[in-house]
Amino acid sequence: MYVYTPPGYDQSSAKYPVLYLLHGGGEDQRGWATQGRTDLILDNLIAESKAKPMIIVMLDGNMGGAGGLAGFNENVLRAFENELKLGAIPFVESNFRAETDAKNRALAGLSMGGLQTLYAGIKNTNLFAHLGVFSSGWFANNTTLSGPQYEFMKNNATTINTNLKHLWISMGGQQDIAFNNCKVMMAKFDELGVKYQYSEYAGGHTWPVWRHDLFMFAQVLFK
Repeated sequence: MYVYTPPGYDQSSAKYPVLYLLHGGGEDQRGWATQGRTDLILDNLIAESKAKPMIIVMLDGNMGGAGGLAGFNENVLRAFENELKLGAIPFVESNFRAETDAKNRALAGLSMGGLQTLYAGIKNTNLFAHLGVFSSGWFANNTTLSGPQYEFMKNNATTINTNLKHLWISMGGQQDIAFNNCKVMMAKFDELGVKYQYSEYAGGHTWPVWRHDLFMFAQVLFK
């Protein structure tokens, strides 16, 4: 993982909220740290008092030989959830001055990382009060994968809505390869009574869109 700490972290004894930020298929923890310009975006937002100072943990979300999105199934998602809960979060909270309650934890990701966020975040709203899903969505043509997720949401809609301060969904317009999956998913959320916020920024399935997503999402967190 790469870990961003906000300006003044080394001179402070304060604890900070944490955003766990996930890359897309074919990438790793370097994605958000380099192409994502995470440090520059947050440094500027914090300097302008538009975002709260926060720690950002950029994880490697690849689970062995899963082969990116093509290899996605429930087992791969469960393996990620376990690594996040049993490995990443305890490590961060043991080695950084991190707040440790749900209202001060966020989980977000793009594309493949968005699916990981949907899976691990929705199932653990006792751990995360803020979820960001960028250019992603359950596959409309894969009910084997999506069916159990929607069933869980149907049975737990009240808890999900109560615990989540933000279920923030964004998309790069009709040119985004995940656009249709996302639209179908949001219609299903409407049917299930699951509340969310939606943002659209034209640009397709590309880093300029995801940088904008981080820019916007960071401004609503932990307030």
